[in-house]
Amino acid sequence: MISNRRCNKFPILRLPFLAIEEIFKTMNPIEIINFLMINKRTKAVAKLMTFYSKYSIHLSVNKLLLRISLNGTNNFVSCTYEMTSDKKMDGKTEEYKYNGRIIRTVFKYSTDPIEEWKQLCKHVLELFKKQTIDALTVYMDSFVDQNVSIIDLLKINVKSVDRCNLFQSDEKNDVDGHTAYLLDNLKVNDELNLHLHIKNYNFDGKFPKTPKKLYLPNSHWIGYEKLLDIDCKHVVLRNNRITNEEWNLFLKKWISMETNQNLEYLELDNRYQDIFRIHVLYDIPHEVVDGRVKRVLKIRFNQTQAISGGIDIRRIDGKTATFFAHRAFEMEYFIMSIH
Repeated sequence: MISNRRCNKFPILRLPFLAIEEIFKTMNPIEIINFLMINKRTKAVAKLMTFYSKYSIHLSVNKLLLRISLNGTNNFVSCTYEMTSDKKMDGKTEEYKYNGRIIRTVFKYSTDPIEEWKQLCKHVLELFKKQTIDALTVYMDSFVDQNVSIIDLLKINVKSVDRCNLFQSDEKNDVDGHTAYLLDNLKVNDELNLHLHIKNYNFDGKFPKTPKKLYLPNSHWIGYEKLLDIDCKHVVLRNNRITNEEWNLFLKKWISMETNQNLEYLELDNRYQDIFRIHVLYDIPHEVVDGRVKRVLKIRFNQTQAISGGIDIRRIDGKTATFFAHRAFEMEYFIMSIH
């Protein structure tokens, strides 16, 4: 690793810029960050480098796991700074191989780990010139007093997040306000996973329009109006409170292209096809497909599978939605797959 002692042994800052740049290309992200934090001069030199786009950044906020990870090209090497309250672990490095990847972790001791984490985030985002965080994982009830400052830090330093995962350790904790603040202030590009227990049925958080995937395993707070606000390609709504009559209205709007035009996959709690047909599709033109007919349709995780039968409805532009029950990982789902 780069340290003051090492700099004294090898006067890297006296070299021509091109030579310094070549040395930087041999350094891993942790060495680069350590170099940056030596003093103002090393920070200025590090900020001149322009080849850091090859690293993806993953941020994690959890009382049990407060870390910043930088993954190299093709994720072959992962370098992680992990905050620790154990002084004996300060500066120690762990490295192991997993599925052909090298995972390297450096532990950093701090009496105020969340503040140290925020400062390190600033350094990393500034140094690696990333406008988009590849993955953000936050336990919303881990550092409640710091949630707003963490969100503000990200809002100021990045334009968006590709994959956002929000959790809570105890479902009794009220995380509604800070979750709404995060959704209002961070743009999510690809995937939003809300593993939260929202308390207020009138939750006023704005669903971002940009994510391709929305996963809500506890969507009891999602009603008809919220459903119409969702415009993602891949949607999972478990335990929602939408009535059969409201599903009927939703599908009519979908058929007439008044809502959810980007939808490609919708996953709900399991239900029987015949009951769904009778109670939801009663006045909607539909076709019950013979069980001997197999078609390749979208299922979970952007995969496809040969599905037997199903119930078809058609949109005015010719798109077809097929409803069918599906079993995976010992779980039953009811799926609307558009093709």
